[in-house]
Amino acid sequence: MLHWLPNVVAAVILLQTLYFKFSASPESVYIFTTINAEPGGRIGSGVVELIAAVLLLWPRFAWAGAGLALGTMMGAILTHLTILGIKYRATAACCSPWRWWWPVLRHGCSSATGIPLRHSSIRFVGTTTISEMHDTPT
Repeated sequence: MLHWLPNVVAAVILLQTLYFKFSASPESVYIFTTINAEPGGRIGSGVVELIAAVLLLWPRFAWAGAGLALGTMMGAILTHLTILGIKYRATAACCSPWRWWWPVLRHGCSSATGIPLRHSSIRFVGTTTISEMHDTPT
């Protein structure tokens, strides 16, 4: 059961951010307006994060949720590094880079661990998994 802890942590972090995206909080609106993706980018990324969180908690598709969450976080990190910057707004909550980067790194690591930990459950064609392919004599 302990092996599901990274998935639960990543899903909770994803679900916590949905309130801010779907309620059009000023910070979310500012971020997506700055990158010329308001409101579609804000709502669209919220939907993608919701799907990723659900998939992370669904054993058969946890690998897909981990990949989707990892891709989402990579997009957020690249956007902050290239367009927004680490201190995207002069507010007290954003003054410490570590305060913002630690959750992102923790979430990214949690998402990334979902793929290697469950690589044997990834299905390719029909019902064949990687572990079943290794059990098949060649």
